[in-house]
Amino acid sequence: MAAVETGWLRGVLPLALAAVLAEGDQHGYALVQELTARGFGAIRGGALYPVLGRLETEGVVEARWEPGEGGPGRKVYRLTDAGRARLREEATSWKQFSDAMDQLLADSMKDLP
Repeated sequence: MAAVETGWLRGVLPLALAAVLAEGDQHGYALVQELTARGFGAIRGGALYPVLGRLETEGVVEARWEPGEGGPGRKVYRLTDAGRARLREEATSWKQFSDAMDQLLADSMKDLP
């Protein structure tokens, strides 16, 4: 999968982060690695950490500090129960949006030379 366009990524990053965190607690660098491995391209800390901060403020994620192994400590993020409920709702909305967009593109591509 090609890297996601920057504008698209900005819009879906909160949902993508919640989906990754639903699989287990992660620190920021691990979240970036996971999203990169799944085809989202390179995500900079300047994009990641403000979104995580907003999700924390909204009660979607919780953060805790863990001591580092031979290095500095790191902040680990966990999806809350409210975050899991929001993920379920947004996944349903995403499916509807994605289906509509797929249909629009399929219809428009039929007439292209």
